[in-house]
Amino acid sequence: MAGGGSDEDNPVAINVVPLVDIIFCLCIFFLCSFRFKQIEGKFETWLPKGKGLGGPVSADPSLLEEVRVAIYWDDAAARSVTRLGQRKVESLDELEELIRGRKADYARAGKEKTPVTIDADPRVPMSEVTDVVNICRKNEIKEIEFAMGAAPPGGSPKK
Repeated sequence: MAGGGSDEDNPVAINVVPLVDIIFCLCIFFLCSFRFKQIEGKFETWLPKGKGLGGPVSADPSLLEEVRVAIYWDDAAARSVTRLGQRKVESLDELEELIRGRKADYARAGKEKTPVTIDADPRVPMSEVTDVVNICRKNEIKEIEFAMGAAPPGGSPKK
């Protein structure tokens, strides 16, 4: 016998080879049918409905009005430049005053929400974008959107 010993020690001979084959086949089956839950690369977002590409287009002129804060990098001055619409803004205090005025204009027009769109160049430091968001939150503006600006000239910024 393969197990050694005499027939009196092992009265019932059990062949375990088929048992090992079945267990091996079950393991292969469960490994092939198992699906891993992918949690990396996913995060919850709440995107606005009816905006962006493919959304409905409306002729309502009130939708064309927006508070757009553009922050772009000036290579000649080696600093960022902030604009509210077409107006160049020199300081955060001036920007806050202008945003507060725009919010008051929206309130006079009977609009409860004041949407602000921040359009920042990728080369602008994130702290400056955060400052604009903080100004909006300080003035109780919750409708903050981020726009994807044009690509910088000469491709993406070097790291």
